[in-house]
Amino acid sequence: MDVLANLLGGFQAAFSPTYLLICLLGVLLGQIVGALPGIGPSAAIALLLPITFGGDPTSALIMFAGIYAGSQYGGTLTSVLVNVPGEASGVMTAVDGHQMARQGRAGVALGIAAIGSFIAGTVGLVGLVLLAPTLAGFALAFGPPEYFALVLLGLTCLAVVGDSVIKGLAMGVAGLLLSTVGIDSQTGVPRLNFGQLWLLDGIEFIVLAVALFGLGEVLATCNMGTAQPVIDKIGRMLPSREDWRAARGPIARGSVIGFIVGVLPGTGATIAAFVSYIVEKRLAKDPSRFGRGAIEGVAGPESANNGAVSGSFVPMFSLGVPGSGATAIMLGALIMYGLRPGPDLFHTNSDMIWTVIASMFIANVLLLILNLPLAGVFARLLRVPYKWLYPPIVAICITGVYSQANSIHDCWMLVVFGALGWGMKRYDWPIAPAVLGLVLGPMFETTLRQSMTMSHGSFSIFVTRPISAILVFGALLAVLTPVALHMISRTRTRALAP
Repeated sequence: MDVLANLLGGFQAAFSPTYLLICLLGVLLGQIVGALPGIGPSAAIALLLPITFGGDPTSALIMFAGIYAGSQYGGTLTSVLVNVPGEASGVMTAVDGHQMARQGRAGVALGIAAIGSFIAGTVGLVGLVLLAPTLAGFALAFGPPEYFALVLLGLTCLAVVGDSVIKGLAMGVAGLLLSTVGIDSQTGVPRLNFGQLWLLDGIEFIVLAVALFGLGEVLATCNMGTAQPVIDKIGRMLPSREDWRAARGPIARGSVIGFIVGVLPGTGATIAAFVSYIVEKRLAKDPSRFGRGAIEGVAGPESANNGAVSGSFVPMFSLGVPGSGATAIMLGALIMYGLRPGPDLFHTNSDMIWTVIASMFIANVLLLILNLPLAGVFARLLRVPYKWLYPPIVAICITGVYSQANSIHDCWMLVVFGALGWGMKRYDWPIAPAVLGLVLGPMFETTLRQSMTMSHGSFSIFVTRPISAILVFGALLAVLTPVALHMISRTRTRALAP
């Protein structure tokens, strides 16, 4: 009953005119960001961080959550109409969605995606409401060793999502090293400032996030044009009875798969969509239809990636561990606002958390209302030349970074890290682990020191306490599993080679 009362209180606050307007603005921005390949919700949230700094944290989180949710459907537009996923999670949607568009069924593909996204988002939010407070209550029993192991698990899970485990772990360690720049909070000794007084305050999260996700993304994608043919004829949006009969099973399964995968730290919507597509193809009576315009290949992945969005907020709100790259930026935003993510949030900032959760339900409804009649309007955004978009984005990056501390040094760091972000994007080095390492670095260091003090310098404390041992084992499993699978794959390939 407490959960229901808290949620009703959240809805009462979320229905205020200010929060409703912010929620609407968030989902509209998310739609636009998702429909423009190469930007993505992480970059959009990072760009808005300086603007929201010093304001109401609740308003900022409502907007960020709306952007994250809206970007998933915005990416569907490019996947279906242009065959260029605006978001990585839309890759599987493009396989069958674009084929449906070429067959004159673009409207049906977009319609079933909107309906599936609404259902999956609602299911995921119900799971968030039921699971997050319970998990937070359980986590209140955590001590320094458990928190250290939890941070370790979050870093490793996010680091191993990409193609290379080594690259992911390296970037996570790089983020941890960047977090040590400045004054040691325990001893007061300057570290890694190279004699520069302006580095004594450390490297600001805003600078790194805007540089890597904002400026870096712009530099990496500024050569993109609009050469891909855009399918203009949307057609009928509402699916027929036959379409709905074929799609309802994938939507239900995708909703559950998406939420479960989203809850796991570091997985996110891309993996959820991929798993859903594989499941639907395996369960199909005629798997050969997939890749040729099967509506199940749109309904399942689209439901899964939206369910994963809701699921990714569970570990962030309850444990202080992000479930995706976008929630990693939001986690840093919470810390920037002076809040401590984790189980204490449901006690110290209960009103804020429940208002944000209620606004996510509202955002889900707004997305359905907007997308069914306005898909054609959003589709026209795909014809905007990218060369018109990038100059104002760069201006926002520079202005935002300078304004948060009025420091020209931050602008120079923006340039340096922006160039680094371009290189990381160009050579496929993951960005999210580096940002997460910077965000969680202080907690990582503090809990490690506290744990060593408790155990008189013995690392055995992390394996003799049951919860921390399980979390450390999970971190090791996250790192070793991809390596083992790669070695097995290479062995099989050599065995089959003539």
